[in-house]
Formats: sequence, structure tokens, C-alpha cells
Amino acid sequence: MKNKSFFGLLVIVILAVASDQIIKYLVETRMDYQQQIDVLPFLALFRVHNNGIAFSMLSGLHDLALIGLTAVVIAFVSYLWWSTAAARWISRVGFALIIGGAIGNLIDRSLLGYVVDYILFHLPSWSFAVFNLADTYISIGAAFVVLEEIFVWLRDRKAQKGQTGGS
Repeated sequence: MKNKSFFGLLVIVILAVASDQIIKYLVETRMDYQQQIDVLPFLALFRVHNNGIAFSMLSGLHDLALIGLTAVVIAFVSYLWWSTAAARWISRVGFALIIGGAIGNLIDRSLLGYVVDYILFHLPSWSFAVFNLADTYISIGAAFVVLEEIFVWLRDRKAQKGQTGGS
């Protein structure tokens, strides 16, 4: 059973990396740098290069340091993914999304020296940091892990109350 769930999650990782890289390729080859294409009044495609990690943090570090840091994160999350019980499938899907997103950004950093970002949420007087699909996968994956932790905590708490007679 573990092999079946592993291969299903591996497909999620592969699809996340492939979809991220295809879209980044299209952005890099079909949009000018800092070109903005409005999609909705609050959403635009806006091509930029991120020399750091999330929200351009650590942009002063050398590429090799960022590559190493990303590789360590991928290894750690892979360990969590592998060691998490198959019954905790929400967390396992979350870990797969995190790994896929991190690999997508690692490919950019390794081949280009920067990460391609292109999604911009904005209002006339405010804008959110520009990000990409890989960042979205990482965020959704982290939310899945947190969500399942909350579910497990609530279930355990309810079971404890049931054992103590509800007091």
C-alpha cells in the first residue's frame, strides 16, 4: 500500500514541477521584463526575476547558498513526507506540493540564476508581492499540512474529553 500512495504522490510532484516550468517558460519567452498584462481588475501577469527566496528575502546571498538552502528544505520535507503515516494523506499531499514547488524554483535558480515570478495581485493603491505557480504550490501544501494538524489536534482533544467523561 505504501508503494501505491508513494507513486500517486510522486505524480503530484511531477505535475507540479512540469506545470510550473511550462508556465515559466511561456512567461520568459512571450513577455518582456516587467511587462504587465491585466487579467482581472485586481490580477495581472507581471514578469520579474526574484534573486532571493519568498518575497525576495535573502536576495543578498550567493546563488550557491540559495541552491543549498533549497536542497536542504527539499530533503527535510521529503523526510517528513516519507515518515508521515499513509493515513495522514492531507499532509502527504501537502508535502508533495511543497516538494514540487521547491523543485520548480530550484530549477530556475540553478539554470537561470534567479526565479521567474509573474503573478501580481493588486489594487490601485496596493499590490502584493509578485510570485509564481511554484510559490502557490508551496503555500497550498503548507496550508494542507497545517490543516491536517488542526484536524488531528481536534480529534485527539475530542477523544481525550470522551475518555475523561467530558469534564
